Amino acid sequence: QVQLVESGGGLVQAGGSLRLSCAASGITFRLNAGAWYRQAPGKQRELVAGMSAAGSTNYADSVKGRFTISRDNAKNTMYLQMNSLKPEDTAVYYCNANRVVGVGFVNYWGQGTQVTVSS
Repeated sequence: QVQLVESGGGLVQAGGSLRLSCAASGITFRLNAGAWYRQAPGKQRELVAGMSAAGSTNYADSVKGRFTISRDNAKNTMYLQMNSLKPEDTAVYYCNANRVVGVGFVNYWGQGTQVTVSS
């Protein structure tokens, strides 16, 4: 059974930093793609940052230069370092893991962690 457990969310002032963590069990990040998504009230869930099994990364334009996705293979944990936070970064942040199965894939999600940035 796959479990993704996020932590590290909270309330921070604009300009501050937070680091989100996603501890995985039942799936190995170094063998599968992982990503962070977020969903603000009244908006669709959007991709924030992704990392392939090989380690290549991609970011939403809105967070480039401020957020960094990384992982610790020994801990099977993925991180999202968020700097220079803005009020518009306020959202529930979700950890995602993507496993290729045959010609398709399966997405796994964490429970989400709230990030609130005050102005």
